[in-house]
Amino acid sequence: MSGVVKFRKKMLPKEVVAHWPEVFKDLKIESIPIEYLLSIKVEFRDGKNWEIRVKKNRQKLTNKELEKSIKDLFEHYGNSIKNVDFRIDTNKVKADITKRTKTFLKKRK
Repeated sequence: MSGVVKFRKKMLPKEVVAHWPEVFKDLKIESIPIEYLLSIKVEFRDGKNWEIRVKKNRQKLTNKELEKSIKDLFEHYGNSIKNVDFRIDTNKVKADITKRTKTFLKKRK
């Protein structure tokens, strides 16, 4: 089972939408599956910045372990966090949606 990261902003950033606008422009996001995250950039109120390399960490940890670590980070540092930037693997999202759509359409014939 894959893990997910909850997402407060509902719309994707312009630079993500630009990768596949006909699909991404109207999406409202509630959560992001861990397997689609490249990294998470966290900006703290004191000026510190952290980058969590999700894709790299997937080699060492399961998706559930990554999900728990990210959730724990937000719970522990929540009040100190100024901004969070989720970097999404848009190529993987596009490839998976295209593959699943083709499979779905073949079954409908």
